Amino acid sequence: MLPATLFSPLQLGSLHLPHRVLMAPMTRARSDQPGDVPNALMAEYYAQRAGAGLIISEASQISPQGQGYSFTPGIFSEAQVQGWRLVTDAVHARGGRMFLQLWHVGRMSHESFHGGHAPVAPSVLAADAKVWVVGEDGVGRMLDCPLPRALGTEEIAGIVQDFRRAAANALRAGFDGVEIHGANGYLIDQFLRTTSNQRDDAYGGSRDKRLRFLLEVAQAVAEEVGAERVGVRLAPFITARNMACPDIIPTIVQAAKALSAMGLAYLHLAEADWDNAPQVPESFRRELRAAFTGRILVAGGYDAACAQAIVASGLADAVAFGRPFIANPDLPERYRQGQPLAGFNATQLFGGTAEGYSDYPAWRESVPA
Repeated sequence: MLPATLFSPLQLGSLHLPHRVLMAPMTRARSDQPGDVPNALMAEYYAQRAGAGLIISEASQISPQGQGYSFTPGIFSEAQVQGWRLVTDAVHARGGRMFLQLWHVGRMSHESFHGGHAPVAPSVLAADAKVWVVGEDGVGRMLDCPLPRALGTEEIAGIVQDFRRAAANALRAGFDGVEIHGANGYLIDQFLRTTSNQRDDAYGGSRDKRLRFLLEVAQAVAEEVGAERVGVRLAPFITARNMACPDIIPTIVQAAKALSAMGLAYLHLAEADWDNAPQVPESFRRELRAAFTGRILVAGGYDAACAQAIVASGLADAVAFGRPFIANPDLPERYRQGQPLAGFNATQLFGGTAEGYSDYPAWRESVPA
């Protein structure tokens, strides 16, 4: 058999993808206020990018407690469900496919989102990080995350049920499936690591106990919507936000085996995409491939050539692109045709209007007749 290419079709759980250029989740903070409700502008933005093999939405909080940034959309209220329905209808009308990313930020938050109370976390340990908060003056600023409070054991089951309800809401909103955000220093990731989880109950200490929250969430979501409609995002090599853990690699491999046994559709490996970022060893990629029988997606600083190489190697089944999709709504076609990529305005990433969001033209629209 010939090696797969970026433009080979792919069966991903219950979905047939026409190619393997996917759109990665990216926070853009354009939801309507109050209520963090998805809107027609977001529908236009995502529909423009419906040519992706699969769109994975920006992270969406599963509850008010799960929010950590201003204007990020939720998936817990009826208004949010109906707002997301605008988006999925628009994407499906253009032949696209879309998963919703389910999110609880944990300690990556600010007291202004929680009535002046501290955000929650596995343990009372600081994140050493900032979140984007829009003040009463309408200006967004990066503010320090406060010291969180530790979740009581009895509270954790309620958060698992929040994930379950959010997954059910996502299907009501028309999504083809959901991705559980277990990466980048957010709540599930906080439970996985010894540096952020120093509990002495059933959710902390040993590797099995640190994995318990992730596996309970994954099981609940899979029961609700079907394992073939569920993916999980993990980021073992991203250590910012006080997340460097000496046991994270074997923890992730053990997680992969357990998630594989549940029959989940995919694992999504988030890789660092900044200069001098840690590289993912090939030995880990092979270990992950052996541990997980579903599809493996990767994201993080890939260009077309690197993406083609990793897909052809068999160490990943598809590549999710983030920043290239911002200014190139027709990214797969540009890659297919070898067309140049447009750059984006970094000052317009979060909040605002259509400018720097849905006003980037496709290649055919940007070339004079």
